[in-house]
Amino acid sequence: MSTEEKALNFIEQIIEEDLKKGLPQDKLRFRFPPEPNGYLHVGHASAICLNFGLGIDYKAPVNLRFDDTNPSKEEQEFVDAIKKDVEWLGYSWDKECYASDYFQQLYDWAVELIKKDKAYVDSQSSEDMAIQKGTPTTSGTDSPFRTRSVEENLDLFTRMKNGEFEKGTHVLRAKISMNANNMLMRDPIIYRIMHAHHHRTGNDWCIYPMYDWAHGESDYLEQISHSFCTLEFLPHRELYDWFLNQIYDETKVRPKQREFARRNLSHTVVSKRKLAQLVEEKHVTSWDDPRMSTISGMRRRGITATAIRNFANTIGIAKRDNLIDVSLLDFCVREDLNKIAPRVMAVLNPIKLVITNYPEGKEEWLTAENNSEEEVMTYREVPFSKELYIEREDFKEEADKKFFRLTLGTEVRLKNAYIIKGESVVKDAEGNITEIHCTYDVDSKSGSGTEASNRKVKGVIHWVSIAHAKEAEVRVYDRLFTHENPDGNKDVDFKEYINPESLKVITGYVEPSLQTSNELDHFQFQRLGYFCVDRDSSSEKLVFNKTVGLRDTWAKVESK
Repeated sequence: MSTEEKALNFIEQIIEEDLKKGLPQDKLRFRFPPEPNGYLHVGHASAICLNFGLGIDYKAPVNLRFDDTNPSKEEQEFVDAIKKDVEWLGYSWDKECYASDYFQQLYDWAVELIKKDKAYVDSQSSEDMAIQKGTPTTSGTDSPFRTRSVEENLDLFTRMKNGEFEKGTHVLRAKISMNANNMLMRDPIIYRIMHAHHHRTGNDWCIYPMYDWAHGESDYLEQISHSFCTLEFLPHRELYDWFLNQIYDETKVRPKQREFARRNLSHTVVSKRKLAQLVEEKHVTSWDDPRMSTISGMRRRGITATAIRNFANTIGIAKRDNLIDVSLLDFCVREDLNKIAPRVMAVLNPIKLVITNYPEGKEEWLTAENNSEEEVMTYREVPFSKELYIEREDFKEEADKKFFRLTLGTEVRLKNAYIIKGESVVKDAEGNITEIHCTYDVDSKSGSGTEASNRKVKGVIHWVSIAHAKEAEVRVYDRLFTHENPDGNKDVDFKEYINPESLKVITGYVEPSLQTSNELDHFQFQRLGYFCVDRDSSSEKLVFNKTVGLRDTWAKVESK
């Protein structure tokens, strides 16, 4: 990477320094190591963009490695979802790896640790081990089983592997020190007994390695040069290095763990455990509910891969945890969708408008541009007729001078169509307006070149022809949590902040060109926001999700 191309972040500076110290460029290799115990969230998206982005910048391979060391929580469904998310974000991996690929090697290395008297089988209860471990300010005490002979430890460990013991009866611990300042170094557990079916190895194993044991050794086996983790793993680095010291061959690349800060997103939670809780307790419909902070949920909502990558690049990499306002993500989404989303007309809160002087039974097909941001402009035909739907908010029977939409006695332009003038209203028995009657200027058709078509009126409103409109279910999503940091107060259950207005389902009407739209097609509903086609949509029933509004309305709400 050329340092002249851009300012380097501290991660890139680490890599550049290692290259200067003699690490060959062709020995660079990175990895993204998710645990398949849930769907990936927006925090993972940043890590994906970091690791795979480094691979692109340095022309280095990147492994996708699943940390599948806890079969009680891991499923093939999650593996498949993770692969889909990484591919959808636009990245491809060099090797698809699993910690379970290395179970035999990890076991063999653990046996070698026992033989070197650097590991022992502990038979205490977990409660006793916790007490025996001490506190950050007091030293731990040795386990009564710490002095077991090598022969006894080998025998017990073999029998653990063979499934002779119940869960919790024994663990294998590294023999390091019970006086270490770093409590993770106080004889950490390497293996525990689990009688659980593994999604890849089936029932072959009754013991499973702990993350700290599997992590660095897997990096070493794959010859990962740089292992980037979030800040909570900083205390684990000492243990990562200790484990590597036991097996390292100087002829090979020694992986280096370094840490970067989480970039938490406001009004969300990014704990997989808490996301799972939302799904299991049915606060949301699924892992890919468009209100979720999961990548699949964001995709279903209509957020693009480009927007997520731009968001990750914008927030960058830091050394301190930070809460990023979700409005920045919204900005990145708008910026991308503005370039790519066709403009269409939809009415979500309809009221009937009748053009009294428009010929009965007549229909026209008017030309409308798809997106003014296109380099080469494209167009579509939109049907027009005597009876239309407009937004109820676009009409007031009486209005002040600041209201530039339709009122009685004033003119507005119907987008891509004619100038109309409000004449009268029809009301029901309760006094509610049910119809608006207006007249149109027959010579004012947009693009016709007539003098009337060039007349300037202050307001432009959108519409759909009632005779041609397609009914659609529109799911209007808002932030899932009302508090910017729902997970910030440990004394308050994060679910207390769930927004009861996070989903509203309404019936709207869209122009007929949307009848043939497909899942995840993006549109700007003019003057309303950006929407996409949901997977529940069909030719019989159109379903759209609101992705984001045309502007940030939350800033005004929160300022109050």
